[in-house]
Amino acid sequence: MPIKYKIDVLAALKEKGYSTTRIRKEKLIGEATMQRLRHKQSVSFDVLSKLCSLLECDIGDILINEEEQE
Repeated sequence: MPIKYKIDVLAALKEKGYSTTRIRKEKLIGEATMQRLRHKQSVSFDVLSKLCSLLECDIGDILINEEEQE
């Protein structure tokens, strides 16, 4: 998959004050989505938009397009 995470999203959220407990309690991101982020799996554009809002960044700060090497 050529699109990958540039950052550890959950660590970045923690730096902004969003612990996993707070995320669950405030229902910001679902548990299944958090598991996908932990395992560097893809998430929906809605989730990416929410992450950009929480992290105060652009999608390019979270994702990178790495061309597949042959």
